[in-house]
Amino acid sequence: MTHVGRVRKNNEDAFLALAYDAQEIRYLGKVGESNLDHSDFVFAVSDGMGGANAGEFASRTAVERITRLMPRVYRLAAQRLASGVNDALEEIFGHVHAELNRMGRSYAECSGMGATLSLACFSPGWMHFGHIGDSRIYYLPAGGGMMQVTHDHSYVGWLRRKGDINERQARTHPGRNVLNQALGAGHQILNPHFGAVSCHPGDKFLLCSDGITDGLWDARIEEYLKTPSEQPKAFKMVERAVAESGKDNCTAVVVEFAP
Repeated sequence: MTHVGRVRKNNEDAFLALAYDAQEIRYLGKVGESNLDHSDFVFAVSDGMGGANAGEFASRTAVERITRLMPRVYRLAAQRLASGVNDALEEIFGHVHAELNRMGRSYAECSGMGATLSLACFSPGWMHFGHIGDSRIYYLPAGGGMMQVTHDHSYVGWLRRKGDINERQARTHPGRNVLNQALGAGHQILNPHFGAVSCHPGDKFLLCSDGITDGLWDARIEEYLKTPSEQPKAFKMVERAVAESGKDNCTAVVVEFAP
């Protein structure tokens, strides 16, 4: 689910939900169920930045370019080559980064545009991820104890990881929205965060833009992930984040493994 929020005029967030194998890619709807018997899955959230409509264009460029390289990721995952999957994800990030910087240099209206990207690839037993910026991937194991899988690429994120500040201080820090890593945006050096998490029945994952974390505390996010609801969890989170803050675009993608 994605929402423009209560302040901005356009939505610079984009999300992606795909099922894929070595031959084809299929776009998924906003809500649905499937299995890992014949396909793997990729989900992504990207938050664009830049003047005029450049941010919106950047995030959509990021998610659209992912589809071109996903069959290669599938072949590597099918062979259980974890390091190969990371190499393929790194190639995706490098390709998008170069494309955004190229367009930023070529077109005045695209100057300085960039995007965050949180990308999760699901194959039997594993979630491989690539990430840059301050969108996030959260992991809630079936046994409880939600954790933030990705690192916020900001000075404030670094302070929190070190334990120098807590969540409340991070949320009110004057530099909380200043990124030191993003796709494009004129950055020359790219250092995305790559990793993997083992998946088990009952596990849940959330990919979200910073509009969600601006409106919802981590404890509230965990509560929404845990609590059964007739309304899809992603819809409920976006609705609540917009009500609580709404200063930014809000996007959430929830992935649940059936117990």
